Amino acid sequence: MEKIPAVRFEHITKAFGSKVVANKDVTMDIEKGEIMALLGENGSGKTTLMNMLSGIYRQDEGQIYINGEEVHINSPKDAYDLGVGMIHQHFKLVDLFNAAENIALGMDKKVTGNAKKIEKDVREICDRYGFELDLKKKVYNMSVSEKQVLEIVKTLYRGASILILDEPTAVLTPQETDKLFSVLRNMKADGKSIIIITHKLNEVLAISDRVAILRKGEYIDTVLTKEASVQSLTDMMVGAKVELDIERPDVKHKTRRLSINHLTILDKYGVKVIDDVSLDAYSGEILGIAGISGSGQKQLLEAVAGLQPAEKDSSIKYIDPETREESQLIGKSVSEIKKLGVSLAFVPEDRLGMGLVGNMDMTDNMMLRSYKNGHNIFTDRKTPHDLAEKVKEELEVVTPGISTPVRKLSGGNVQKVLVGREIATEPTVMMAAYAVRGLDINTSYTIYRLLNEQKKKGVAVIYVGEDLDVLLALCDRIAVLCGGRLNGILDGRTATKEEVGYLMTKLIDYGQEAETYDYHEEA
Repeated sequence: MEKIPAVRFEHITKAFGSKVVANKDVTMDIEKGEIMALLGENGSGKTTLMNMLSGIYRQDEGQIYINGEEVHINSPKDAYDLGVGMIHQHFKLVDLFNAAENIALGMDKKVTGNAKKIEKDVREICDRYGFELDLKKKVYNMSVSEKQVLEIVKTLYRGASILILDEPTAVLTPQETDKLFSVLRNMKADGKSIIIITHKLNEVLAISDRVAILRKGEYIDTVLTKEASVQSLTDMMVGAKVELDIERPDVKHKTRRLSINHLTILDKYGVKVIDDVSLDAYSGEILGIAGISGSGQKQLLEAVAGLQPAEKDSSIKYIDPETREESQLIGKSVSEIKKLGVSLAFVPEDRLGMGLVGNMDMTDNMMLRSYKNGHNIFTDRKTPHDLAEKVKEELEVVTPGISTPVRKLSGGNVQKVLVGREIATEPTVMMAAYAVRGLDINTSYTIYRLLNEQKKKGVAVIYVGEDLDVLLALCDRIAVLCGGRLNGILDGRTATKEEVGYLMTKLIDYGQEAETYDYHEEA
């Protein structure tokens, strides 16, 4: 008897306008009771394909079958009715509601009015799969991993037997990732079909049964995970041999470039998001910043950039590479910092909210950095136009043209535009927050290469990352934040993932004394 797959795509094609074909003639299966990883470079059509299965998009051509029956999915409600649920990277939760209220939200009134039954059913789900969930806890008090658990439980409560997880481990610690994988294996054993969209190939090898590859919108192949390797999967995604070693050149001509002392920052509610942090950044090194989401990484970088006010007695001093003169950055605006001759490049976490203007094209976004350099009332457009062309060519930005609004580009291509623009300013300090979040492995290695090139030029690079394997391979030192406090500074060459993960989650009482490794400044 022929085995019927949980999901079958036949000849699926989806285009956006006349120039962008997201999926082209895709035919593939997802089996019952398996964990399938869906891989591909940015813009390969992974999320678009899953958005059609979850009812966000409608295919232009082709058919979707669930349990052998052709279905027409026109909305997320249709998908839920068919047992399909998608857990997005950006959670769809109401912060002011507790877990139980979020689970009941949007359900039939007969369901939402019976709180005891909701709690009983949710408890059964949690016990069956090994979830830990406090139903009374408000979402705004939850950690990232707790919110993710809530999203999964909410989807299961609605009867989903086919679950799609988009970058599920993007902001989880190694310990939280292990716990999630344990739960996913329990769900698989219960007959659930799970599709994971991710770029973390080591995790793909650890959790999946099969791996499906998309390239430029087309289905390439599905392979058994036990027969695959990081190298083979990467080569299939890219269509060519890819060098996967992250370079870490020795630190040379090391001098102090930033000196941060007793930095304290309060949020709008008066809560300390950075608590008495002191550390230095040196030229010609990459200083990694590790920590679970919301540990103060964002505020730390923004304070250096002049975008975040700090408390009294906080100090951030910039040391000029030529004169060795120190300039206090606290209390100064972005423009005032620039007038001091401080050359800062900043790749923020929010690419389109803070880094780029989505409705502007590449040329205009390049001009945001240089529009004041025009020599008369007419702004110089030739220079940013040429820079846009250079970034497009050298970083292989996939776009119909440099006049296309950047909001229409995939996440990876948006990041290439932003990083390319910042590097073009020839900085002495470069800060990058989650520079490869959501990027495919080929694009990620391009970013690592660019950061190392800046390091070789004597730039002080500060890199905030969530992939501990990358932090350990790329960074010379790793400063670990926990709850806004500096928990320790480790040698990137000798530290282990477990050591970093422990410091990310366990607040050390001795604060600054946790520093276990540092350079001695050289003249």
